[in-house]
This record gives sequence, C-alpha cells and structure tokens, in this order.
Amino acid sequence: MTTTLKGLTWSHPRGFAPMEAAARQWLDETGVCIEWDKGHLQGNLPELVNGPLAALTSDYDLLVIDHTHLGHLVRDRSLLPLQIEGRERERREIESGAIGKTWQAYQFRGQQWAFPIDASAEVMAYRPDRLAEPPAEWTALLTLAEEGRVLLPLSTPHALMVFFTLAAGLGTPCRAEDQGPLIGEDEGIAVYEHLAELASRVPEDNLTADPVAVLEALAADDTQAVLAPFISGFRNYATEGFRANRLAFTDVPELKKGGPASSALGGTGIAVSAASGHPDEALDFCHWLASGPVQSSLYAEAGGQPAHAAAWDSEKLNAAPDGFFRDTRAAVERAFLRPRHEGYVAFQQEASDVIIEALRTDAPAIAVIGRLNKLFENSFASGPAAVL
Repeated sequence: MTTTLKGLTWSHPRGFAPMEAAARQWLDETGVCIEWDKGHLQGNLPELVNGPLAALTSDYDLLVIDHTHLGHLVRDRSLLPLQIEGRERERREIESGAIGKTWQAYQFRGQQWAFPIDASAEVMAYRPDRLAEPPAEWTALLTLAEEGRVLLPLSTPHALMVFFTLAAGLGTPCRAEDQGPLIGEDEGIAVYEHLAELASRVPEDNLTADPVAVLEALAADDTQAVLAPFISGFRNYATEGFRANRLAFTDVPELKKGGPASSALGGTGIAVSAASGHPDEALDFCHWLASGPVQSSLYAEAGGQPAHAAAWDSEKLNAAPDGFFRDTRAAVERAFLRPRHEGYVAFQQEASDVIIEALRTDAPAIAVIGRLNKLFENSFASGPAAVL
C-alpha cells in the first residue's frame, strides 16, 4: 500500500514548482507519494494565519514555513523537532551548507524545527534593458523616483520589511531578539523620514502592492518603471523567458557611507507537522530535500531558490538566471533574522498597517515611531512560547 503525505507550500511558482518536482522524484525513488496544497501568497511567505494554526497544521504532514511563524507554531505544539538521534551527519551537511543565517532561523527554544530550503533577502530589482547602471546611493534613487521610474512594495507586511531594510542601511537595525523598543526614537524618525520621502515619489497604488505585484509590473512591456530598490529577491524573474522582460537583481542602494548594513532575511524552511501519521517518512523527505545535491540540482532546476551554498556556488545555476545567486549573495549573507516570538506575526501585520496609514495621511514621524515601539512591546505580552 502506497504511503501518502500531505504538504502545504505557497502559491508562487518559486514555492510550488520545486515541491511538485521533488514529489515526483521522491515517489520514483521511495514509493512515497506527496500531495502538495498551495496556501495563499503573501509576498514571499506562505500564509498560514487564516485560521487557528494548530487546526490548520493538523491536516498536513509537511509544512513550508517562514521563520517568523515559529513562536506560535511551537507554542501550539504544531511541529516535531528535527534533531533526531542517528541522523547527525545529515544535519551537519545541511547546516554547514546553509547560506547566511538560514539554519539559525529555524533554531528556536533549543530545538531545530525546520530545515532551510529557500533563501532570500531585500535587494534591488531593475530592468537591465532600460537601466545600464542602477543607482548606488539615495540621491540618485530619489531622482529616478521623481521621474516616475521607481516602484516600491508597501502592502502589509512589506511596508515593515522596507522599514527594516532602511533601518539596517542607516546603521540602526531594529531590535529582533529580545523585548524593548523596536528602534530608538531619533533613529526611527530618520528611518521613517527616508521611507516617507521615497514613498511620496512612487505611484499611490504601491501602498497596496506586494513584491510579486511589483515584480510583475516591472517585468511588463507597458511600464515606465525601471527599478524596485527594496524588494524580496526572486530568481524566477532573472531567468530569460519567465516573463516578457528579464529583471536583474543587485544590492540595495547605499544610504550612508560604507554601504548597506543588512536587510531582513526571507525564505522558507521545511517542517514536519506534529499531527503527521507518517513522521519518519516526512523526516526522510526533509533531509533529502534540504541536502546540497538536491538543492543544487532538482530543486533549483525546477524554479526554486535554494538555501544551500552548493546551489549559490554553482556556475551552472548562476549562468541560467544571469548571475542572480552571485549578485544577491552578499545581501543574503548579511541579512538579519526577524523576531520569532509568539506575538511577532500579529505585530508584523499591525505595524505595517500603521506605516501605510501614516504614509497616506502624512502623520508626524515621531507619532509613527511611538506607535511602532508600543506595538512591539505589547507583542511580548502573551509571554514566551511553550517548549516541547
């Protein structure tokens, strides 16, 4: 009798195409069938918050998650820890190959809850057929924006992602690991003023646009835009033929002397649901999918954006999307982990809404920062996540 696993991934081709390809190969190799459902897309994140997480995850054996989901997933005992005795060698291979902080991203409360399979960070996307040299610093970026040639994803939660990246670029990164103000008042005001200055120069509908919508618009024929300076990197759009026009990706513009500090880490990991009826088979698949040989071949060739250095180092893969991995690697290596405590996902939503409303109404920067800091401090009110 064939064993069948159910998995949940996200609905962009980068999220589901490599998982479906992996499922076909896994069936051929092991006889285990994996059926993937597609969750709603929220930029570059699988949306797992449309209902009680424990109830949703009970329907699946495998989950593709963002590291910011860990607080409530661990609290609700929704995941199985992956530090299984006897499989240390396989874990060491995945850990040693994980790019940037993608391995650490899924370590939480003393356990490894997922293996990284997808890596990204905030970078700059542009049209190489229309812009020979993207702007390297803030003033040049504003000039392009004044000309109506810049797009910016500012829907929820991406307004906060841009805020995070600007804060890091100014040398004052937001708090991520512990309780306290999100950012100092003076530093936060400077970050918000930069954001407002740029946002006032992009189309108004950018306030409701996520990264995928912006990338789609930037790659279209009927656009004046040439650049999206703070956006999640998507290697699909750097591949010839994926859309009408190919995009190129590089580091974000310099905001202060010395260059970009870092930006927010994106990407996803593969986890095993605590409700799985086939945990051993699910765990076998996780080890295989996150391994260097699979990440640098089948997973990447099916349109995935691997988290393993074997893929990012590959000359073959760098040639296919015209150097995407090479050109964005430094950004991913520098990227910082967003908070992972239980209240963070709700904070991410609320904070983005505050920023968007402030941009619409020209609210004073000091009021915006006060509100963000209060929301962040309140997000810890429910206490730490439970430990299994």
